[in-house]
Amino acid sequence: MLSWGAEAAEKHISQGLIVALVALVTVLPEYAVDLYYAFRAGQAPQSNYVHYAAANMTGANRLLVGVAWPLMVLLHWLRTRNRAVELSPVNTVEIAFLTLGSLYAFVIVLKGAIAPFDFAVLFAIFAAYLYRVSQLPKADEDVDEDEEPGPAAALSSLPPAAQWAWMGGLTLIAFVVIALSAEPFAEAMVQSGRILGIDEFLLIQWLAPLASEAPAVTIAVLFVLAGRAVSGLTAMISDKINQWTLLVGMLPLAMSLGAAGLTSLPLDARQKEEFLLTAAQSLFAIMLLVRLRLSVLAAGLLFGLFAVQVGLAFHFREDEAATIKSLTTLAWIYLALAAMLILLNGQQLASTLRDGLVRSHRRLETAHKAQRPAGD
Repeated sequence: MLSWGAEAAEKHISQGLIVALVALVTVLPEYAVDLYYAFRAGQAPQSNYVHYAAANMTGANRLLVGVAWPLMVLLHWLRTRNRAVELSPVNTVEIAFLTLGSLYAFVIVLKGAIAPFDFAVLFAIFAAYLYRVSQLPKADEDVDEDEEPGPAAALSSLPPAAQWAWMGGLTLIAFVVIALSAEPFAEAMVQSGRILGIDEFLLIQWLAPLASEAPAVTIAVLFVLAGRAVSGLTAMISDKINQWTLLVGMLPLAMSLGAAGLTSLPLDARQKEEFLLTAAQSLFAIMLLVRLRLSVLAAGLLFGLFAVQVGLAFHFREDEAATIKSLTTLAWIYLALAAMLILLNGQQLASTLRDGLVRSHRRLETAHKAQRPAGD
């Protein structure tokens, strides 16, 4: 329903804003689960819920970059045999704001806590991102994605008032379905893991996010299968932005609500390393995108490194010291790889940040149209 409504809405609203809003709606299960943990952490600050809130958030963010992004490239390759998803100049906006959020994450690591003040900074980044994408061009009639008959095409043939009513109705129904199914779906996944004898902390960090991210990934997969690989990958990048800014910033607010007073979400030794690893992975992923493409090789590298960290997490699940050491080592590997790419593509990074943050949407639109004949 969301994909139908989104495709029809692109004729009326900025394509970037539609993708951002779809990403926000589909990731609501992750918000529901993580904010619940943070709220309970405020009620019982000495309980494991404090660790669960941070673990669930870092696991969800790393899952997106390590699995969902590569999945978009893999499906695009299987469908078209193109070895990369080529982004457009307008996608510099997503890359630029993801960079801002990732850089600020290192500030949180140094502080060792997520404070209410951090919400103000991260919310400002997310709000600026939404404003920026709202200024980008609407979808053109002659775009190169496949134009297939179906509900979206039928919606486009209706009068404008009827289109808005249907688009709003589809979004509302999808929102209600996701909200109602979020908690039982995540809880069922956790209970299944317990039956299989998987550690509870690892369930919270990996299995619960796998469930709660499912709606967002499903919509992105539908985009790719419909010949809209750029929209699919952009949705996953936008998903990462809103979780890495808005969700992280809301955790201390949910904890403060549970505690009935302003408080910060503390990061213990392990969670600081988890957060550092997540920030390092984000920085490396950004550098892979800086040339406005994500290749099969780059996607394989993202997935391979992610698989290593999950494997090590399960291998050292009963050894906290070894777990922390492995997290630190992997974080430095990501940072070293990111540094190498910065040296190679430093000028491109500066250009991408300039275009994404300050370049006028008219100039981005011109560049976008000039690139379109090259195809996806």
